[in-house]
Amino acid sequence: MNENYDALLVVSFGGPEREEDVIPFLENVLRGKNVPRARMLEVAEHYYQFGGRSPINDQNRALIGALESELNSRGPSLPVYWGNRNWHPFLVDTLRQMRSDGVRRALAFVTSAFGSYSGCRQYREDIERARGEIGPEAPEIHKLGTFHDHPGFIRAMADRVRTALDRIPENRRNATPLVFTAHSIPLVMAETSPYVAQLEESCRLVSDAVGHAGTLVYQSRSGPPAQPWLGPDVGDYIRQLHARGDLTDLVLAPIGFLSDHMEVLYDLDTEAAALCRELSVNHSRARTVGTHPAFIAALREMILDRTSGRPSCDTCRADCCPAPSRPPVRSAEAT
Repeated sequence: MNENYDALLVVSFGGPEREEDVIPFLENVLRGKNVPRARMLEVAEHYYQFGGRSPINDQNRALIGALESELNSRGPSLPVYWGNRNWHPFLVDTLRQMRSDGVRRALAFVTSAFGSYSGCRQYREDIERARGEIGPEAPEIHKLGTFHDHPGFIRAMADRVRTALDRIPENRRNATPLVFTAHSIPLVMAETSPYVAQLEESCRLVSDAVGHAGTLVYQSRSGPPAQPWLGPDVGDYIRQLHARGDLTDLVLAPIGFLSDHMEVLYDLDTEAAALCRELSVNHSRARTVGTHPAFIAALREMILDRTSGRPSCDTCRADCCPAPSRPPVRSAEAT
């Protein structure tokens, strides 16, 4: 039986687009969380280094443009809307527009490939909260599931990794460590989700595709120092590799992110790059999947599976990724 949907809703984290947006944006992110203002101002400096403009919104616009072209040319023909958790366009405003446009039933694509509370279930809660603000006429929203092992996602990431490896001199390439990175999360969140297992599977699939074994590490840790988070941190791991000797080259592959947003630019292209220069390590950073054609085609396939009634395993269980006992702090972008 076909599933009848009127639209596709892209749901993301959001980010500031000018300097005066930075503090209000971070206050939205941290509202209700016990984070010292000094820490918020420290994070704000990351954005100010880039003129106060996060690239995430422009990257979402590019993703939506590529997806609209794919759907218009190959179907299914669906209008695409966009709503964010923490900055304009806010999710509730987008749902109001969808209601005004007569949308009754929509699929939601969340810009997170992996299952965790903050990357999956919390977005479902955001959607339901926004629907509750609108009332009984709010569109019905069905979230697409995570896609860590979708062949199109793996092909796109493998292509990005090959390009980064090709920048390493051929005679040194086989000995070059391939280091995959993902956003660290608190251990209490990891224990209630498939996050680590899915990341490890994605890394294995990409490594197999490129014929080069890789190691998974983490980046962008936030929260109280006493709270255990996933590790090792990418900077610590680079130092460990260097301490062993003979670290000449390094490839960093941010597999846990869909776009080259602020956390990738700051944690990898700024901090990790500076560390590599300090240690005289030649490093090459793979791009995220972004608008890679294989990834855009994968999104269409996920949508088509749901709109055509094909058997699909991409739906989230009702009890997936429950919140940890103490909701974690997320101080920057999550896609």
